[in-house]
Amino acid sequence: MIHRYDTVIIGAGLAGMRAAIEARVSGSCCVLTKVFPTRSHSGAAQGGIAASLGNAGEDDWPTHMFDTVKGSDYLADQDAVEILVKEAPLTIIDLEHMGVPFSRTEEGLIAQRSFGGHTKQRACYAADLTGHVILHTLYEQCLKHAIKFYPEYLVLSLVLADGVCRGVVAMDILTGDIHGFFGRAVVFATGGYGRAFKITSNAHASSGDGLSIIYRAGLPLEDMECVQFHPTGFYPSGILVTEGARGEGAYILNDQGERFMKRYAPDRMELAPRDVTARAIQTEIDQGRGIGGGAYVHLDLRHLGEEKIRKRLPQILDLAMRFTAVDALKAPIPIQPTAHYSMGGIPTDIRGRVIGDAQGTVVPGLYACGECACVSVHGANRLGCNSLLEAVVYGARAGKVVCEDLPGIEWSDWPKGAVEGVQGEVRALVEREGNESLAAIRDELQESMQKNCGIFRSRGPLQEQLLIIGKLQDRFSRARLSDKGKRCNTELVEILELRSLLDFTELIVRGALAREESRGAHYRTDYPKRDDAHWLKHSLARKGPEGPVFDYKPVRITRYQPKERKY
Repeated sequence: MIHRYDTVIIGAGLAGMRAAIEARVSGSCCVLTKVFPTRSHSGAAQGGIAASLGNAGEDDWPTHMFDTVKGSDYLADQDAVEILVKEAPLTIIDLEHMGVPFSRTEEGLIAQRSFGGHTKQRACYAADLTGHVILHTLYEQCLKHAIKFYPEYLVLSLVLADGVCRGVVAMDILTGDIHGFFGRAVVFATGGYGRAFKITSNAHASSGDGLSIIYRAGLPLEDMECVQFHPTGFYPSGILVTEGARGEGAYILNDQGERFMKRYAPDRMELAPRDVTARAIQTEIDQGRGIGGGAYVHLDLRHLGEEKIRKRLPQILDLAMRFTAVDALKAPIPIQPTAHYSMGGIPTDIRGRVIGDAQGTVVPGLYACGECACVSVHGANRLGCNSLLEAVVYGARAGKVVCEDLPGIEWSDWPKGAVEGVQGEVRALVEREGNESLAAIRDELQESMQKNCGIFRSRGPLQEQLLIIGKLQDRFSRARLSDKGKRCNTELVEILELRSLLDFTELIVRGALAREESRGAHYRTDYPKRDDAHWLKHSLARKGPEGPVFDYKPVRITRYQPKERKY
C-alpha cells in the first residue's frame, strides 16, 4: 500500500510533533511513530527546558549562549546556538499559551531552577515531569489540527531517487504489512540511541533506527563519537534521576560521606556540567570510594525537606521507591552514570535541511530535528535543559522551512520496487536459518560498549571493541527468529533494531578511535588534553564499500573563541 502526503514526519516526540504543527499549514501531513505518541521518549525528560526569562534573577541570551558554547567544549556551531538561545524565551511563552502547566513562582511567573553548567537559574520546569507535560500538550495540539498519526509503524528504509528524497517505507507492527509513504518532504525526528549501552536512561525504543536508515542510504552521520553519560541514573537500572534534584540542592556523596565534587569542580560543585560530573563519579567508583566499595555513590535529598521534595521532585520520590526500594525522604539514593544522550546525528543546516557532505550540499526534500539531528548546538557535551529546547525550537524551524520549500518541490513518480525490496529484506530475516541468539548478540554488544567505549576511552579497548562489533555483525547474519508470524512479531522488531545498533555503534567506536583528544563527553585517557590545533572540527561518517569512510568539516565560530574550560 502506498500513502501520499505532502509531509511525512518520522517520530512523535517533541521535535516531530512540533514540526507537524507547523508543516500541516502547507498541506497534508502525517506522523509515523514506533510507539504511541504519548509514549515517546521525550516524556522521560524530567528537569526542565532552558530559556533566559529572568524570572529567578537577571539573565539574557548572550549569557545562555556562552554557557552553552563553553559546555559544548567549543565544538558547538555558534550560529546555531545563537538561534537556539534567542528563540528560547518566546518558545516557552508559546508552549505556555498552548497549555503547558509550568510550575509557578509566588508572583505567578514561570518557575526557574538551577541546572548543571548554567550560570543562571533558567530551567523552566513543571515539577519533575517537564517533558511529559510538554509532550501531552503538543499531542493535544496535533489532535486539534487533525494531524494523521500512524502509531506502531517502524520505518525501515529511506526512498531516494536521483539524490532527492521521495518518502520512506515502513512496517505496520500490528499486521506485519509493509507500506510506502510517498511525500514531497520527509522529516526525521527519531530520537537517540542509548540502547547501544548496557546501562542507559533511554527507553527500549531508543535504538537509533533513524540514524541507521540514513547511514544505509549512503548519507553521512556527524560527531557520532560524542555520547553523553548522565551523572545520576538509579543503580542498578540506569533509569534517570533528574538533574533538577541537584538544581534544587541535592548532594552527591561517596562512601566517606564526602561531597567529592569539590575536587573536580570547586566553583560549581554538583552543578558542574554532565561530562565533568559523570567522570568525577566514575573516578570515585574506580578508585574504590563507591558506597561499600561498590559501583555506585549516593544522591542525598534529605536536607531539602519533605515539603520541597514532594512539591518539586515527586516523580523521583516515587521512582526511588519503585526501582531502588529507598525512601528518599529518609535515606540517600544509590546512583551511577548512565548513557543518556547523543550529541551527534544526522547533519543539518540551521533550517533543518539535511546536508549530504562536508561542503553543506542539501538533500532535497529531507529534513531532521531533535536528538537524531546534529545542527550541533551541543557540540561535544550538552547542557541539561537544552535538549527539550532544541527539540521544540528546531522542530518548529524544520516545519516552517518545509512550508517554505514545498511550493518548489514537485510530485514525481514513486520509485518502482521500493516497497517490494523492503518486503524481500523482511521476509529473508523471518525465514533465515541459523543458530545464533538475538538476545545474546544484543547483550554482548551493550555490555562491551559500556566497558570499552564508555565514559573513559583509550586505544586498546576501542580497538578491541571494533573486533567485537565485527564478530557480532558476522553472528548477526546467522541470528534466527523463533517467531515466523506476521502479526505483532516483536521478535522481528527486535532484530531490526539490533541491525540498527550494529550499524552505528561501529561509527561511534571508529570516530572515538580517530579523535585523538579529550573534548566534552569524549574522554581519551591516552589523550587527556583538548587539541584545538587538530580536532576543532566535526566528523562525518558515511557508508563505504568496505566500511565507514570519514570526512571532517570546520566548527562555525562567531562570538566566542575557544579557551580553557574550568568550573
